[in-house]
Order: sequence, then structure tokens, then C-alpha cells
Amino acid sequence: MPLSAILPIQDSGASLLQASSSDVDEHCASLGGWRLSYDQISAGAFRGSFTQLSLPRLDVFREITSQQVRQHGLLGDGCFGIALPWQGDGEINCNGASVAGAQVIACIDAEIDICTPKSFELRGVVASAALIEELAARLDIELPRMVWHQLRVIEMAQAPVARLRAHLAAIHDTITTTPERFDQPAVRAGLEDALLVEIMDMLPTARANDSGRSAAARKRTVERARALMHGSGERTLSLLEVCKAVGASPRKLGYCFQEVLGTSPMHYWRAMRLNRVRRDLKRAAGTGASVYDVAVRHGFWHFSQFSLDYKRHFSELPSETLRRTRLAP
Repeated sequence: MPLSAILPIQDSGASLLQASSSDVDEHCASLGGWRLSYDQISAGAFRGSFTQLSLPRLDVFREITSQQVRQHGLLGDGCFGIALPWQGDGEINCNGASVAGAQVIACIDAEIDICTPKSFELRGVVASAALIEELAARLDIELPRMVWHQLRVIEMAQAPVARLRAHLAAIHDTITTTPERFDQPAVRAGLEDALLVEIMDMLPTARANDSGRSAAARKRTVERARALMHGSGERTLSLLEVCKAVGASPRKLGYCFQEVLGTSPMHYWRAMRLNRVRRDLKRAAGTGASVYDVAVRHGFWHFSQFSLDYKRHFSELPSETLRRTRLAP
């Protein structure tokens, strides 16, 4: 019996969102109804694209980012999400754990906090948590409570993961070649059933990643350090001061940052401050603020070095960002 017969709904049609951007904030704003914030970690020109096929009960997405990015926030209230890393120049870091093999990223009504590598592609499915819970109850499936209210890297049986991967590949091939097929109600119903069957087959096989406990400890160390970095006010803390506050040696803190965020503490801190400068410059139209004013506000006292770092990170000078902002309608 198809799942659509178990939980019948009125077919409201399908919609297709496709967006591309050369700015990390613009890319983030294109992510449908997701409430996420992105920070560009690696240096270089950013290129991103986002495709979302919205079906009556599911959203199927594909996201591509060219640079290393930290993503944090929420998919939405009461959302279930499951995602498969597709490709990238390195591993994805999720709450201190990396994703590989038959591992997937899953969460139910949880905060997102992941760091993706360069040239990264992620594909997955988002639905309401209520739908997943109701289907599980009707089908007598016990859902893994490990994914409630937290983002987790989890091991799952390889066969349903492989089948879900094949479905996602076929969906995006169809979007590229014949997207009008999704205008047919029978196609939408069959596609939703196929995806939900694999998800309901995968979830009972979920088990925690073996490195969960040590990953959680690394995550806590990084979170304490980040809170100090972001909450240090006008005075820029030294790395030694941060290490003393969190009770970790510079080597240990560097290891934790590398495992959780895929970068060093100093590189992360500089990247976060550069992202903040860029956002302030893009909001500076009509304020009379200068690049120097904004840079100093975020702790960059060596202006020529700041300009070099900014251009290396975003592939344009800060003055160019400000000029484009002021010329924008």
C-alpha cells in the first residue's frame, strides 16, 4: 500500500526554486524558508546555487557552495531534515564529528551548526516532523530519539541510503532536463511515496556515531572559545587568553577547531570578523561611515593589512564593497 493511502492529502501542486549567487549572504537569503546564517571561512570568490523542489509534503533540495562555509540556525519550526554529502574538497564537520560513508546528517526540530568544505554539494529532503512521527506511528516504526532537537551524524544501513541517493540523483536530472514532469499529480505522488519509503526504512537502522562522546567534548571546547571571541567587546582577546579561559593548550584548541570547524582558531576568528565587516559595509549606505571606521569597530587596527586580508577573502577591496552598496538603488 502506498504511503499516500495511509496519510492522504490534497495535492497542492509543485513549485521549483532555483537561485545562484556570487555573495554568501545573498546565497543564504535564497534558501527558501530556512532561517540560516552563513559565514565564509575560506578565502576566494564565492559561488553558490540552491535548487528546491517543493512537493505537497516534502521539499527536495540541492545546494552547492564554492568556499568553506559555516552554517548555523534553523531549517524551520518543527522541521525534519535528512541530508547526504554529495561531493567536496574534504569532510563536512557537524557538531565535532565528520561525515563519511553511509553516514548521513539528520535532525528533527534542531539547530543547525555545520562547517562545509570547499567545492561542496549537499542534497537532501526536508519535511514536517509531525509527518514523520505520524507515519512512524502508523507503520509501527520506532524513531531514533538521538536526532530529536539536535543535529547528529548518524550511521544508517547502506542499502536504503544508496536508494535515497539514487532517487535524489534522478530528481535533479529530471529538474535539469524535463522539469514539467512534476506538473503531473501521479508523478508527485509516486515521488513522495518513494522518498518517504526510503526515509522510513533508514530511520530504524540509525545508530549514533562512535565518536559522539569525544565529538561532544570538542564541540563544547570550541563553543566556549567562540563565545569569548564573539563576546570580547572592543578589546581583542589574545589566543593565549582564550586558551586560558577554556582550559586548553594552544595545540589542543587548534585540534578542536580543526575537528569541529575544519580550520584554525585564528583563521576562524579573522574570517568571522571579516564577514561582519562586509555585512556592515553592505548596510552602510547613507550612514557616512568609512571603511576605516567599520574595520576599527571589528578590531582591525592595521588598515593596509586589513585591506589585503579582505581582498584575499572576498576577491574585492572593502572600498569596492562600500561603493557598490552606495550605488545600489
